[in-house]
Amino acid sequence: MSDVAVSLERLVDAPADALWRVLTDVEGLEGVLSGVTRVERLAGIGYAIGTRWRVTRAMLGRETSEELEVVGIDEGRSTTLAAEASGIVTRTELTLEPVTDAAGQTIVRMRRSGTFLSPSWLQRAVATLTWGIGLRATRAAMRQDLDDIAAAAESR
Repeated sequence: MSDVAVSLERLVDAPADALWRVLTDVEGLEGVLSGVTRVERLAGIGYAIGTRWRVTRAMLGRETSEELEVVGIDEGRSTTLAAEASGIVTRTELTLEPVTDAAGQTIVRMRRSGTFLSPSWLQRAVATLTWGIGLRATRAAMRQDLDDIAAAAESR
């Protein structure tokens, strides 16, 4: 069970395979995601279960990094990424759904959830006080990522 989850979706004027190529090009993400300042591959070749990389982005006025690992793949349809930092485990699920009545369009969905591993009373108190700010920042970053991914896929 997650302590918090955010889900967004976007219609993209590109086929699912174009979106899949954007999503699975780890080194190319730095040039696609405008909020990302650096991407460093840590493990794996290509895009497979166990592939890991570090993403650094500007968020809430400062640079933050997280290490992402591919933990699920349904080739061409969905992928799941996991990360752990500051006692919180996050999962990001990206799914692609071709629009059946519109040739070449795809709905891309992003769901990000976070769970405290073993929260102290202080972590819970701070989270309660700041969850609104964090939620808005997360939602804005996800929206920008979806827009950037769509633009990259539509330009191919």
